[in-house]
Amino acid sequence: MAVAVARSRRGLKRIVVGRVHSGPRGASRFVLGLLVLGIPLLLALAGPLFAGDAGPRGTSLTPGAGHVLGTDFTGRDVLREVLLGGRSVVTVAVAATALTYAVALPVGFVCALTRRAWLEEVLMRPLDVLLAVPSLLVVLLVATAVRPGPAGLAAVVAVVAIPDAARIVRAAGAEAASRPAVEALRMQGESWARLALGYVGRSVGRTLAADVGVRLTGAVYLVATAAFLGVGVAPDASDWAVMVDRNRAGLSVQPWAAVVPALLIVALTLGGNLLADAALTRPHRTEKNR
Repeated sequence: MAVAVARSRRGLKRIVVGRVHSGPRGASRFVLGLLVLGIPLLLALAGPLFAGDAGPRGTSLTPGAGHVLGTDFTGRDVLREVLLGGRSVVTVAVAATALTYAVALPVGFVCALTRRAWLEEVLMRPLDVLLAVPSLLVVLLVATAVRPGPAGLAAVVAVVAIPDAARIVRAAGAEAASRPAVEALRMQGESWARLALGYVGRSVGRTLAADVGVRLTGAVYLVATAAFLGVGVAPDASDWAVMVDRNRAGLSVQPWAAVVPALLIVALTLGGNLLADAALTRPHRTEKNR
């Protein structure tokens, strides 16, 4: 008996110590996420203010020659193109993610909270059809009919992401809606809108925070892929994704023209997911507070 009690105490101590140390880890992850995400965001938002004039073009794909990062495939200064090229990628990806959840949240919560099976079928089955179509194929089909600008590209990326996001919201919301607390609130006459914005919304917050990081990453890469194909942007536009595509042929002689924008895109997605992970870290209580 004494041995069992001692073991249980040691186990409790390990749990408490682990909880004590999980807070600083979450804080360090948050700071790291801010630093990693802050670099591409700062360049994307403030870079055009410091880009300056274009100046004369040099020799294509040449390192140095008076340019800090060399020249690109058209002889333009790579540093200036980096300063100019982030705004389109960031704004389109963020706008697409926002549009995705503007539709996915109400659809998912209605399906999770409604007790009308026909309404759930009407809302979800069309999304299932869209879910079966590859996202890049949708982008290419739209591009063959029209030439979407940045706003149109953001709308297309949002459309292909809505089915996934709506299903996640629905699944997380349905689990929370089945709890006794929600049934008690229903008996008190609470509307589904108040439930979605209240108890159920708070219950699925951690799941949605994780999904936002994944969704933003997917939007960035789909926007970048569309830019590789010339959809939504001009073939020689000042755009990080276009820079990676157009300058990859000269990696052996002038790598910075493709490597730097590629690293900035990776930092954008990595930093976003680090912040999402930090947001998922629960505040833990110490042994004194227990």
